[in-house]
Order: sequence, then C-alpha cells, then structure tokens
Amino acid sequence: MRIVNETTVNHAVADARSENVTVIEPESDWHIADWRELWRYRDLFWFLVWRGIRAKYAQSSLGIGWAIIQPLFSMLVFTVIFGGVAQVSSDGVPYSLFSFAALVPWTYFANAVVEGTQILVTNANMIKKVYFPRLLLPLSAVAAKLLDFVIASVLLLVLMAWYRVAPNAGVLVIPLLVVQMFLSAAGLGLWLTALAIQYRDVNYGINFFVQLLMYAAPVVYPASRVPSQYLWCYALNPMVGVIEGFRSALLGTRPMPWLMIVPGFVMAVILFVSGLLYFHRRERMFADVA
Repeated sequence: MRIVNETTVNHAVADARSENVTVIEPESDWHIADWRELWRYRDLFWFLVWRGIRAKYAQSSLGIGWAIIQPLFSMLVFTVIFGGVAQVSSDGVPYSLFSFAALVPWTYFANAVVEGTQILVTNANMIKKVYFPRLLLPLSAVAAKLLDFVIASVLLLVLMAWYRVAPNAGVLVIPLLVVQMFLSAAGLGLWLTALAIQYRDVNYGINFFVQLLMYAAPVVYPASRVPSQYLWCYALNPMVGVIEGFRSALLGTRPMPWLMIVPGFVMAVILFVSGLLYFHRRERMFADVA
C-alpha cells in the first residue's frame, strides 16, 4: 500500500482543478430538470418530434387524414347518441359543433397522454445504448401531437363557417388554453411513463383510463349540467377549463369561464412540475428496468 502525505494530496487536487477536470456528482432528488442540458440537446428534441410525426404518417395511405378522422367520427357518433337519442343540451348551438369544439382539445390531450406514457418502453433499446436527457422522449411525444391538434382545429373552423358561427374576442385566450392543455398532457404523461417502464400494466390500461377520463370532462355534455356545489372540485380538472374556454371563445356558449380556467391552470402547473420531479427521481433506474 502506498502512503501519500497530506501535502502531496493537496498538490494533486490543485493540479486537477487547474486542468479543468469535470467531476460528475449525483443531483438532488428535488432537482426538476437541467434546462441548460436540454437546450444543448434541442436538435435531438426536434429530431424526435419529427420522427414521431413520420412514424405515424410515413407509411399510412391516409396520412394526416387520421388527424381528422378520429375527432370527426367521434363527433358523428356523439351527435347521434347524445345529441339525438339522449337529447343532451348543447348550450344553444348545434350539437355536432358543440361536441367537435370539445373533441379537438380532448383528442390532442388523450393521444398525447397515451403516446407520452408508452414512449420510454418503445424506446427501451435507445435508453440502454446511448446517453441523452431522458426527459426529451416524453416531451417530444407530447409536442408531436400538436400537429394533429392544428389540423383538427382547421376542420373546426370549416365546420364553424358551415354553420355560420363566428368566434369572439375570447380567441385571445386560446393561446393560454393551449399552454394549459400542453402542460396537462405533459405532466400526466411524465407521471405515467415513469411508472410504465417498470410496471407494464400501466401500458395495458392507459387507453381504458383515458376513455374514463373523458367523462370527467365536459366533452359530451356542458359544464352547466354539473351541480354548482361541486363545480369548484370539477374545475380542478385542467381540461374542464380548456374545453369550456374553447367553446366560449369559438361558439359563444357562455362568458369566458375564468372560474374554471384559473384553478385548472394552477393544477396543470402542479401536475407538470410534480411530473418533472417524479420523472427525475425515477430516471436513474430507467436503463436497468427497460
């Protein structure tokens, strides 16, 4: 065994520091994200977004038509069942337009959560072989679905023109609603994908879970049907404010529902930040269990 006196050790440490030696230390469990590192990998992020878009449409005969078919056919079914048979109120506008204005943000949210949940499992080989910020995977999956949202929004505008319904000044709030929608999908996706890579049951049950969530949001019915004493709790669902905000801005069904938007936005931020924290705490074991 070689014994080195304290002076020699101190000189060695000083020499190492002078040579700009990089020391890698574990981060705190309460660290949310390394934003500078994410910025350095921004090219990879955009590549993953583009790959996610191409993977869906490249070998599809209908291409981007699938972004229209899903909400359109859902709207037709809801119009027949809920608007025709069940006679559900549509706040004074045609039920097809009423339901489609909700399906545009909801379809984005549902697909983004499903894709974000499964993204770590589907890219398990990539996680094992090369280092990159794992956070890029779920965030890119949620961002890639924004193209579908834009395409469906264009169809919504066409449908509004068909029914001769004009938007109002509430459209200025739509960017805020889009941010709330994105944070909600990303936050829930971060929670579920961190669980799904270890517990594969999450992957199997995610579609059923998202279908159930739809009935906790005013997609097929108006929020005005919810009893007033429960409205404060109902508004904690971030998608409630998003959907009712879209209807208010585009269809004029009600004044802008700030009492639903504000608590929903706060919950979306909480969901996103807590999702980042949980994802970071579980990230060190992804390569072992993938």
